Amino acid sequence: MLNFSPQRIDKVISQDKLYSLRALKAPHVAKVLARWLIGIIIVFSIILFLPWQQNIRGYGAVTAFDPSHRPQTIESIIAGRIQRWHIREGQFVKKGDTILTLTEIKEKYFDPKFLERLREQISAKQNGLASKGDKINALKRQIQALRDAMQNKIDQSKAKLDAERIRFLNNENQFERNKKLYEAGNIPLTKYQEIEYKYQGAQADFLNAQIELDRVQSEYLDKISKAESDLNNTQADLFETQGDLAKLQNEYANMQIRNEQYQILAPQAGVIVKAMKAGIGETIKEGDAVCTIMPQASDIAVEMYVQAMDIPLLSIGRKVRIEFDGWPALQFSGWPSVSVGTFGGTVAVIDYVNSKPGMFRILVTPDTSEETWPQQLRVGSGIKGWVMLDDVPVWYELWRQLNGFPPSLYEENLDTIMKENNTDADDTKK
Repeated sequence: MLNFSPQRIDKVISQDKLYSLRALKAPHVAKVLARWLIGIIIVFSIILFLPWQQNIRGYGAVTAFDPSHRPQTIESIIAGRIQRWHIREGQFVKKGDTILTLTEIKEKYFDPKFLERLREQISAKQNGLASKGDKINALKRQIQALRDAMQNKIDQSKAKLDAERIRFLNNENQFERNKKLYEAGNIPLTKYQEIEYKYQGAQADFLNAQIELDRVQSEYLDKISKAESDLNNTQADLFETQGDLAKLQNEYANMQIRNEQYQILAPQAGVIVKAMKAGIGETIKEGDAVCTIMPQASDIAVEMYVQAMDIPLLSIGRKVRIEFDGWPALQFSGWPSVSVGTFGGTVAVIDYVNSKPGMFRILVTPDTSEETWPQQLRVGSGIKGWVMLDDVPVWYELWRQLNGFPPSLYEENLDTIMKENNTDADDTKK
């Protein structure tokens, strides 16, 4: 109805009495619904442009940041039989407390006086070593005495040889003169023969002096060689005794250490979690684990695993929101400020190799600027975590999630990467 006429029919007849007019009129519910839809669309459009903080999801468990504070197994260094347990599971132990006592199972160490007998053997070897040292010194003195005596005898023999040489030369000279006189007929034959006999005697004495010198040298060299041979043999015995003594001392030291291993001690303070070997009289081998200890850990951290595609986006110092198993939480990953029941953390370590196929491990420590982590946390408790990245509009995050794209890098990181690529390209051209 165009309502051009001043005569309005709706003033005379109510529209509610006419079906056709009622059908043309828009229902009240439709108007309300339209208003709601319009409002929802406007609100949704506004929400699409609100900032959303991107994040990387991960899962993991509570652990200790220091490796020495993580659960560890206590192993036996030697083989033995369990004689007595000194603790029970769940008991707190201090460093050095005895956990269990072992008895020997190797027949070599059954002798209760094994250490005493080793000490006796070591003492005997040391005495033998001292005796051989004295013998070596005596042989050295004997060799020196023989050398001195040989030198004296050689000097005497040389002096005698020099005297015999002079005597021989004199007799030779006298013989040559008298020979000429005899040939000239100036002296008789008897005198010539007497001079010749003296000459031959002096020659024989000279030769005997030379022989005596050689004999003295040979005699003393033989004695010296024999003494040096005895010295070398004694030195060889000495070295062999030193080797045997070193072996005995090594065995003695090992046995002393082995005696200390019969008591398995707690390496640090902590709680005994689980006993692997329970029975009294049960035998264990070297390196077998006997129980697990949970050290006192004040450096609680979170071991979280993230996908390999997200690792390039992480860096040391990134903020993390953590939801612990057993603590009710309401997490809005894109709006961490309105999350309830979550705790703050900081990325401290990023592994350089994958821990699981397609997954990398990161370590997260508590954020000191936020609420303290619960004291009731136990190592091994499960967690869910969100590593917080940069802010983007909600519509962009929805579009990224629908397409399966990874979160965006910071613009700073993009600039840095571009600069590095340009630098590498320039270096390549050069």
